Amino acid sequence: MVFQSHASSEVWPRLPLAEWQDTYATLHMYTQIIGKIRLALMPWINHCWQTTLYVTARGLTTSPIPYGTLLFQIDFDFIDHYLRIQTSVGSGHSLRLAPPLSVADFYWETMEALRSLGIDVSIWTTPQEVPNPIPFEQDQQHAAYDPEYVNRCWRILAQAARVFTEFRSRFIGKVSPVHFFWGSFDLAVTRFSGRPAPKHGSVPNLADAVVQDAYSHEVSSVGFWPGGGDVTDPVFYAYAYPAPEGFGQAAIQPKEAFYNTQMGEFFLPYEAVRTAASPDETLLAFLQTTYEAAADLGRWDRSALERR
Repeated sequence: MVFQSHASSEVWPRLPLAEWQDTYATLHMYTQIIGKIRLALMPWINHCWQTTLYVTARGLTTSPIPYGTLLFQIDFDFIDHYLRIQTSVGSGHSLRLAPPLSVADFYWETMEALRSLGIDVSIWTTPQEVPNPIPFEQDQQHAAYDPEYVNRCWRILAQAARVFTEFRSRFIGKVSPVHFFWGSFDLAVTRFSGRPAPKHGSVPNLADAVVQDAYSHEVSSVGFWPGGGDVTDPVFYAYAYPAPEGFGQAAIQPKEAFYNTQMGEFFLPYEAVRTAASPDETLLAFLQTTYEAAADLGRWDRSALERR
């Protein structure tokens, strides 16, 4: 039997930040709550990889989380717009995602749903990596939820994850999963040279221990971010840590890519990918050339790290 989805068929949809900023802020806090539940219960994995979410065919997931001998997972469904909790004993709970579901209401309903399933977990309720954070249980300010724009954002994440996975497959050294960081609300994949990196400095609104664990070794990282602050529209980004000398002046493709000196990263506007004759090839060119700049200028052992 074939089921017809009501979701738009546009592969790379428009996502101007100004058109969904309030929804974005609310969704960001929803994902932080779910991410912190995973953080509270998962054993520590290098570079904080135990905390991330993953793109699915319908939204985002925690993947299975252990609770004693029980397993459960929490899924965002951005087609029908539900939060779904499922356990390994067959029990579950669904929460409708629709306005006016404030961040505080989402927090209390999610925690009560977990308790009803026999899962007792507490999280640090102060949001991370955002200015002027409001504790989740007090946040009645953020309650916007436009399902069309949430669905568009997920569709972009899904396409980006698909292309990032192709790019990831070219590397046989240590490389991260393609995963979603709920703190900064970005999708990323990171390659490692295998060499230790200098101690990283502080990052606003993020614990030093987390930053230093994340950047303990040399990296070349790429990702997608819907934007925020001075970045007023969605972008693909690429950076190296530590950035080798000359990295910001490297020749990068495609022609729309540029180096943002304030952020210390290369940016490729999402619109340049969305409107390209071949979005996949355009994005892959950006991923590959920014990596080559980091690897060549940083003298990585590319012959040992790359698939021939």
